[in-house]
Amino acid sequence: MNAPWKSGLPGNRDPFSAYIYDDNALDVIRPVVIELGWAPEKCNKGGLRNAVQSLSVSASPAILMVDLSESGDPLNDINALAEVCEPGTVVIAIGQVNDVRLYRDLLSSGIHDYLLKPLSPQQVHDALNQALAVFMSPKAGDADSAKRHISTAVVGTRGGVGASTLATSLAWLFSSEHKSPTALLDLDVHFGTGALALDLEPGRGLTDAIENPSRIDPLFIERAMVRASDNLSILSAEAPINQPLMTDGAAFVQLEDELRQAFEMTVIDLPRNMLINFPQLLADVNLVVLTCEFTLASARDTIRILSWLKTNASHAHPMIVANKVQPNMSEISKADFEASIERKVDFVVPYDIKAASNAAKLGQVFVDANRSSKATAAIRQIAERVMGVSTDDMAASASEKKSLLGNFDIKSLLSKKTKVEPETAE
Repeated sequence: MNAPWKSGLPGNRDPFSAYIYDDNALDVIRPVVIELGWAPEKCNKGGLRNAVQSLSVSASPAILMVDLSESGDPLNDINALAEVCEPGTVVIAIGQVNDVRLYRDLLSSGIHDYLLKPLSPQQVHDALNQALAVFMSPKAGDADSAKRHISTAVVGTRGGVGASTLATSLAWLFSSEHKSPTALLDLDVHFGTGALALDLEPGRGLTDAIENPSRIDPLFIERAMVRASDNLSILSAEAPINQPLMTDGAAFVQLEDELRQAFEMTVIDLPRNMLINFPQLLADVNLVVLTCEFTLASARDTIRILSWLKTNASHAHPMIVANKVQPNMSEISKADFEASIERKVDFVVPYDIKAASNAAKLGQVFVDANRSSKATAAIRQIAERVMGVSTDDMAASASEKKSLLGNFDIKSLLSKKTKVEPETAE
């Protein structure tokens, strides 16, 4: 719900849901919902109690419309709704009781607006537009400070593509060279290497947050994060591998919220399985650095993740980084890779095994241990792009080509790998 109930972000990227008792109201709401580009199937039959029952087992939308018409105790029922709504949900109530005191009490409890039946299309349209404006606007507080924060998620399309190396390097560059207070959140709870790359003990901060989300507040962040330098702090874990991850993701969302308040930059090392299991983690992420390699498997998964991001986190600007690239030794060419994903690769980081070994031996992040490396120069350019990214950059879409794998004949490419060309045969 809104700030009077819970602070934070919407729990997931579904933009809208409604739970309405009567068909007449549904007939008014559905055309407006379609006009706004949302799914009319999200307009459900039933009122507030149906909403509570449904949302207790599923993620909340960004905007929720509920019918109080058959509620005997609206305020008590609204409080029950607050218990199951994820942070940031904007709630619009609908009813047929024209009572100023009820209206004020509902607003005080966290409801965004209260609409009287019978509904009109213009009334619903205006209410939804106002709710959307609240959802899209910065939180209450210092708007300039909110604009200064940049949250970057680094996601690897495949294991071993170097996403963690890139995440730690970017965090170090933001904090050291750009002098920005930076938080590194390593969400590989069991096998994360963020602290290891910084030659630090991970501590219990992240596991404590997962076990006790109610403890997460500014003081918790200050005590739980491990300081790597004056401007860089990390929150990570080495949870026992005999303990499965028991969380609904709410703790991670709360952590991100607190990090936004405490730091100018947040870098999230986000394993792809976490991306799928907890899509709400990208609710306020500005950029997704999608780390890939020039292989068929990575091309396939880049296509899939880009499509997922378009559906579930369209606000986040994707940046494609090809890592560990070896000239003339890639499984597929850069041109074929770009044709398959229907967009350009933003950055290419060359493969440098000696530099990686050197960083591990010194117990330093890659870019700190290898400042003159060509790979470091490429990562530094990525950091500069992230620091200088503008709203226009995020809104700009990549130039489109033809259909997904239309220009990417996987069977043909696979056959090329096994075929011996006449001129190279001995």
